[in-house]
Amino acid sequence: MKREIELLAPGGDVDAIKAAIAAGANAVYCGLDKFNARNRATNISMDNLHGIVRLAHKNDCQIFITLNIIITEKEVSLFVEVLNQLINSGVDGVILQDLGMFYLLKKYFGSLSVHASTQLTTHNAGQIQFLRQLGATRVNLSRELNLKEIKYLSAIAADNDMLTEAFVHGSNCISFSGICYMSSVQSGNSGNRGRCSQPCRDKYITTAQGKDYPLNLKDNSAYHHLNEMYDAGVTSLKIEGRIKKYDYIYTVVDAYRRQLDNMFQGKENLDDGVLYKVFNRDFSNTFLKGDIHKDMFIDNPRDYSVIHLAKQNNYASAEEREAKELQFYAEKDKVKVSVKTKIDKLSIDKEPLRILVSGKKGELLSVTVDAPDSRFVVHSKQNLSINKANPLTYSAIYKRFKTINKTAFVIDHLDVNDLERELHLPFQELAELRNQILVKLNVGKEIIAPVVLSTKEVEPPKVKPHLLVLISNHKDVALADIEDVKVYFQMPASIEANMDELVDLFLKNRKLVPWFPSVIIGDDYDAANEFLQRVKPKEIVTNNTGIAYLACEKGIEWVAGPFLNITNSYSLQCLKEEFNCAGAFVSNELSRLQIKNIQKPNDFELYYSIYHPNVLMTSRQCLFHTVTGCKKHQVDDTCISHCSKSAAIKKQNGTEYIISKTKGHYHMVYNNFNFLNTAIVKELPYKFDAFLVDLSDIKTSTHIKEDKVELVKSFKKLLTDQKDTAEIIHQQIKPTSAVQYKKGI
Repeated sequence: MKREIELLAPGGDVDAIKAAIAAGANAVYCGLDKFNARNRATNISMDNLHGIVRLAHKNDCQIFITLNIIITEKEVSLFVEVLNQLINSGVDGVILQDLGMFYLLKKYFGSLSVHASTQLTTHNAGQIQFLRQLGATRVNLSRELNLKEIKYLSAIAADNDMLTEAFVHGSNCISFSGICYMSSVQSGNSGNRGRCSQPCRDKYITTAQGKDYPLNLKDNSAYHHLNEMYDAGVTSLKIEGRIKKYDYIYTVVDAYRRQLDNMFQGKENLDDGVLYKVFNRDFSNTFLKGDIHKDMFIDNPRDYSVIHLAKQNNYASAEEREAKELQFYAEKDKVKVSVKTKIDKLSIDKEPLRILVSGKKGELLSVTVDAPDSRFVVHSKQNLSINKANPLTYSAIYKRFKTINKTAFVIDHLDVNDLERELHLPFQELAELRNQILVKLNVGKEIIAPVVLSTKEVEPPKVKPHLLVLISNHKDVALADIEDVKVYFQMPASIEANMDELVDLFLKNRKLVPWFPSVIIGDDYDAANEFLQRVKPKEIVTNNTGIAYLACEKGIEWVAGPFLNITNSYSLQCLKEEFNCAGAFVSNELSRLQIKNIQKPNDFELYYSIYHPNVLMTSRQCLFHTVTGCKKHQVDDTCISHCSKSAAIKKQNGTEYIISKTKGHYHMVYNNFNFLNTAIVKELPYKFDAFLVDLSDIKTSTHIKEDKVELVKSFKKLLTDQKDTAEIIHQQIKPTSAVQYKKGI
């Protein structure tokens, strides 16, 4: 007998959720009106969540709530309020990105199943083990992985009692999710906050390859590869699209439901023609096949449906084309009407309760509850007494019972006619009766009391910050000899291909500290493990949680890098308590006020990068295919380790971005101007233990007048003499930008 596999559908609003349920989804992931990574979706209110859960469970469908954004310090208490409501709502799981929120759920909300969001960029074995230690029960794997990589990671997850899910349909991002800052830098709309304005889909000035949309990918579709996904051990097949409408959701979920049913019945694959009848940018499955090539791009971000229709029909005339298109749109309208008729029959209305309250002096108060599917009676623990000054009245009882209306039920009728007058019962007894009713309605599950976090202000110790420098060129190793400066060396993503050279570099230069990138996949992750064993560094910095897990296991002191998106004190507490982390960089997406509120744990260091080339995105795809061209049709094993080139793309409004591919690294897009924030040294004194200056060899439009040695000396001086030195540095390095520090998230 084949194991079950879950079809997981998006739900951006109530109608979309109903459509997913009606089409046969096994689970629906949906966001509340706060704290989720689809800010543009309508989302749902806490009030109608209960009805949605009831409807879903009646149809053997689960509901997962997306809380998958990074959380600022001031938002933590509100986030916990949301969790206090979700814990008793009957939802089947929550989806998280923020490490601090993982920590809070593990510590205070253990009964909630926790899923790791795609925003956590999970692509190696150590990351799965890292997330398991945080309490995750399932993980969404990076969209860029191929079937072999998915199969390996699903086996690792199974060994750690975790489930895996993978996207099988919908939009493809050009960047690894969770480490894209393009929208954040451009407009202040952070993708890590669900506000991505999708600048990658914008029109650019025509490139040398004649492309107007050089960063625009076709949509993802694994419609004809569900057997392979099943064999790879994936537990859940996830459809993207929480901003899509109900007719789209129904059509896509229904198509995948039928395809899965065919698979289990041993029938042939169905044709994917129906998927072209709803919004799409044409389809590609090349990430999944491990065949990353230039045909993944499409030079049009709009709906491809009509173009596909034309290619299928090969019209003989313009008149025939117009007639077929009119017929196509008429059919779409019919589908909308048909789906709307189906979902309107599904109700999320709260179930009515009739409550009868009765009692006499010297007896227990009796409360009879009539629910649609049950009838039960609860009694007070104390006997009723006479108290003319504070009697039980309709208003007094309703006041204590009205919170029932915040569940999937509503008090339709409250009858107190059988209650003698001037009787009294302590209010806490009424509250206990209400809780008994809620437990009965909740099929015997106890109501969990709300969690209240302590708000203890910690006076930060006054520290004298020191300077950190990041380099990427072997020629800059001598910077490590400058007094009171710690130098990090940028490790490549292709560690395996550069192993001997890297080991030799660090063994000969013991002052250098390895700095690991965000993305380390497959054999390169195993190579990183070997590197740590051979070099045995005293400390490392890592932007990859899989490497963090290795460091923790090996007893290596480690620091969380700036691309781990640390934005609150609980993330720091999490890293220290769960993984013996020594320090962390605060996210450069935060504003001054957002940084100011963060409190570090004792015996823990806090860092901030004040100067760096501003990475906007990291991609597994070759970004030169659509810009300057590439002699290779597809990305092969040597591209990452050997290719080195750069180019620029310019938007219609004149904004320019740098595409850079350096040896050993993935393709990256950089802001045209480097990030420089000298103001933070003065504005947040004593906040940080160290500031980083990134002197990696990335060529942007920012020019440096001084050599690197003199520049390092200037930054050292900045830490003690902010006013004059800051002005000098801004003259030495220009143009620059610190827009994120002003806007925040």
